[in-house]
This record gives sequence, C-alpha cells and structure tokens, in this order.
Amino acid sequence: MSVDPALIVGGLLVGFIVGLTGMGGGALMTPMLIFVFRVDPLVAVSSDVVASLFMKPAGAIVHLRRRTVNLRLVLWLCVGSVPAAFSGALLIQVLPFGDSLDTAIKMVLGVALLLASCGLVVRAVLQMVRNRSALGEGPTRPSAPELVVRPVPTAILGAVAGLLVGMTSVGAGSIVIVVLLLLYPALKASQLVGTDLVQAVPLVAAASLGHLLYGDFSLGLTASLLIGAIPGAWFGAHVSSRAPGGIIRRALAILLLASGLKLLGASLPVVLGAAGAALVVGNLVWLWVKRRFAVPAPPTDTTPDSDPDPDPTDLVPGKPTDGTPRPTPDDPAGDPAESSPHR
Repeated sequence: MSVDPALIVGGLLVGFIVGLTGMGGGALMTPMLIFVFRVDPLVAVSSDVVASLFMKPAGAIVHLRRRTVNLRLVLWLCVGSVPAAFSGALLIQVLPFGDSLDTAIKMVLGVALLLASCGLVVRAVLQMVRNRSALGEGPTRPSAPELVVRPVPTAILGAVAGLLVGMTSVGAGSIVIVVLLLLYPALKASQLVGTDLVQAVPLVAAASLGHLLYGDFSLGLTASLLIGAIPGAWFGAHVSSRAPGGIIRRALAILLLASGLKLLGASLPVVLGAAGAALVVGNLVWLWVKRRFAVPAPPTDTTPDSDPDPDPTDLVPGKPTDGTPRPTPDDPAGDPAESSPHR
C-alpha cells in the first residue's frame, strides 16, 4: 500500500470543508478523484464512501461535545437513510448499464451535484432573508430541545439521501442539510451542520458496508485520503461550531455547479462561463441583500439650543432663563427689598 502526498493534501482540503459546512464530502472528493487524479468513477465512489466513514466522526464528535446536535432528528433521519444507503450500494451494481457503467455514474453524479448546488443557493438566500444579514448566519447557539420533530418527512428525507450516498457518494450533506433547513427553519447553522454530521455516520457506515462487499474499494487510495481528511474535518468542525460559514457555502455552490456540468459532459468554456456568471450574479445578490438589510445610522440632533441633559431646576415655575433669582412661594411678600442688608 503506497501513500500519495497529493491525495493527502486533497483529503485535508475536503475534510476541512466537510467539517466547516457539513457538506461537500462526496460532492468534492469524488469529482476531485475523477478529474484531478484520474481515478475510475466506481473506484472513486467506493473509496470516497469508505473514507467518509472515518472522516465524518471526526467532525461529529466536536459538535456532540458542544451540544449543537438534535438527536431526535438524527434518529428519524437514520430510520430512512441506513437501509437506503446499503440498498444504493447494491443498486449501482445491478443496474443494466453494461459497459457504460462509468458514463452512467458520471451522469447520476452530475445531476446530484447540480441539485446540491441549487440547494445551496436556496439555503443561502433563505438564511440571508431569515437572519436579515448579508452573511446569512447569526452567532451559534446550542440546539433547542423543544424543537418539534416531524418523523415521516424526516425519515423520507433520510431515505432519499441514503440512496444517493449509496449510488454516488453525494447527498449526505448536500441534500440533507438543505431540506432540513426547509423543514426546520428554527435550526441555527451550527445545529444543521452538527445534526447532519452525526446522522451521516450510520448512513455512511451502511453505504460503506455495501461498497466493501460489492463495490470497487481501493485501500491505498482511501488511506491517503484519510491521513489528510481526518484532521481537516476535526479543525473545520471546531471552526463551524463557533463561527458562521455562509461565505464558504456560497463558494462551494459555484464549485459544485462547475463539477456537475463537467461530469455531464459540458465543455470547458461552458463550465467556466457558468461559474463566472454564477459568481457575478451571486455577488450582485449579496450586495442587494447587504444594502437592504444595512443597519441605519442613529439620528443626530443638530439643533444648537437643544439641551440633552436638562437641569431639573429648570422646571420650577417662574424661574427665568437668564439665571436671575425670582421670588419663591416661601416669600409671600415678594419684595426683594426685604433681603437687602441695608434695610
């Protein structure tokens, strides 16, 4: 078994993004293996799924310790995702694609990446509007225990994500975290990332078992990825549990768009043009949101005669504004001559 330093660096970068955003493992790792390292698509999917089995817990432990995980959501997501993930690993082997299996995997993976990119855009816009912030996310807080969990939609979401993970290694974060935001808008970004990372552990375990038994797993490739991915996910999770990651997610959406188009066979000029257009439009939307939700400056009173801290004695009836003493009610005569020393 040989270790590739380039794969270690690639695993480190992807692991950091996974820990930071809760997504991007299969969405970034598999295209990287296919396009950069020229790995066979089926080998890339199988090795990426097995690598995620060890990478996801590194970030999940951090979020569990910081209590940014909703365990009821994790339970219902796993009800659907675990059996579906194992089934997806079997399904990719029995589909009647014949010699065109690699092309079919690229097509399915490309569509999954485009869906993930669109989901990230929707998520970013919803976060910006909901939090009235151009960065999209407020400060992190521990998950609220009173959140009302909807079992059936949550289990269905887990099943869809599990099937995608089993077939393409994409979906555990890219799909789950977006739909969770729509189902449970009260969840903070850190709670979404933490919940997704924890539920992905049993999901990826089921998919990994299927790929170990029926896939095309490469031990050397996976070991090289894990050397970089595990510390990257650990550090990224520490960052995401304390700070917002909205800007990273929007950059990730552009990267997923480009990868998806490339997997679907788009030419390089089309890919670059689409990525550039998304970058320009995204910045225009960000500037519009920033201007709309900008905090106005507090009004200032420029009146020269205004007194911000009036003297309470100014409220005494009969007191002149020039400071000259006036007779008080205690002086019924009201004769200033009685106070003269020459009387």
